Amino acid sequence: MPARILTDIEGTTTAIAFVHRTLFPFAERELDGFLRAHAAEPEVAAALREVPGDDKAAQLRAWMAADVKATPLKAIQGLIWRQGYAEGALRGHLWPDVAPALRAWHAAGVPLAVYSSGSEEAQRLLFRHSEAGNLEGLFAGFFDTRMGAKREAAAYARIAAAWGAAPADVLFLSDVAEELDAAREAGMATCQLVRPEDGTAASGRHPVARDFTEVPFAPAKG
Repeated sequence: MPARILTDIEGTTTAIAFVHRTLFPFAERELDGFLRAHAAEPEVAAALREVPGDDKAAQLRAWMAADVKATPLKAIQGLIWRQGYAEGALRGHLWPDVAPALRAWHAAGVPLAVYSSGSEEAQRLLFRHSEAGNLEGLFAGFFDTRMGAKREAAAYARIAAAWGAAPADVLFLSDVAEELDAAREAGMATCQLVRPEDGTAASGRHPVARDFTEVPFAPAKG
């Protein structure tokens, strides 16, 4: 039986609509002003160096429009969201079943981690400033696309190694069947979150849960 839980965010802990109707538009709306104010700062400058072309803002907007999972874009978005959360303009959405389950697993000694296409910074911000309070401390790790693409088995093998775990000891939760396929190929256990509110369709290839209360996971008895 798996002893650890690795979870996706969008469509799994958090409504897809929150990402696409709140976070993404906020980052796009604030992009120009943010770059004018912060482009010379080390974190921002480092991300911008990875953006091709002379017109960095235009390239970032093109990536946004195409929903490209480019690491420098995710880094810039994460920094914009950091400012938004700090100013109280944003709060991280979680489905009502998520926080109680995460707290219960953590209290039972289950190591928890996140793997999302959003940057590590964005992940931490969402859980730190969530509607259910600060949940950042429940997680032992936050993994993003620096580990690899979410539909490639190698990424999950890297995460397990970085976490000091055997893949078979990890249960991966996601709404996307192709991500679950990759995790299973790497040796992880899997569960597909099929939330009616997000219109997710069960793939038939993985165990299914409608919310975190149905996730097939029992902490090991001491």
